[in-house]
Amino acid sequence: MAEQKIPQVTAKRLPLYYRYLEKLHAIGKQRVSSSDLSDALQIDPATIRRDFSYLGELGKKGYGYNVTYLLQFLRDFLKQDEVTNVVLIGVGNLGTALLRYNFYRSHNTKIVAGFDQDPGKVGSDIDGIPVYSMDRLQEVIALHNVEVAILTVPVNVAQATADFLFEAGIRGILNFTPARLIAPPKVRIHNIDLTIELQTLIYFLKNFPDEENIELPDVKE
Repeated sequence: MAEQKIPQVTAKRLPLYYRYLEKLHAIGKQRVSSSDLSDALQIDPATIRRDFSYLGELGKKGYGYNVTYLLQFLRDFLKQDEVTNVVLIGVGNLGTALLRYNFYRSHNTKIVAGFDQDPGKVGSDIDGIPVYSMDRLQEVIALHNVEVAILTVPVNVAQATADFLFEAGIRGILNFTPARLIAPPKVRIHNIDLTIELQTLIYFLKNFPDEENIELPDVKE
């Protein structure tokens, strides 16, 4: 299937639709409307219809969407049958928690290794995931065909670590550090700043206490 260009905000919502459709399919639901999806996911029905319209004619007016067909379409579009191997850099408290989590709700994303500079952690494993020293990064990412890394190192070494990852061939970083990384043009960085996310949530709770289902702004770059 030819690659389709869709807005980034739509691309971020497609996995949400996919996960919910999996649940519907598991209980034998045969069709679903945009209103049904809206109630379950708290996304405006018009937004859902617009998202799907970028992908083609997926539903029929008055009928809705065939669950099996839409699920298979999104599986192919999102390449859910392909497993993406990921490495994690920085096995501290947050890194350890993410290794234990290891995308348990995803069948197509898997952390295959953790990396740390602490000799006390190197050579151990966390829920079956081995922890290596950084000098084995190139070897491990070549073995597992890894292009994506999760960064959970201290902020003072974040850029240097990222530079090392770029040189090793990593093309995408999920950055949990407060640092705003400088990357080569063809490397994608997604920043997850938990402090900002929490402050944003608290702001909306204090300033918009009576509004329901507020979609918080995307503060990640």
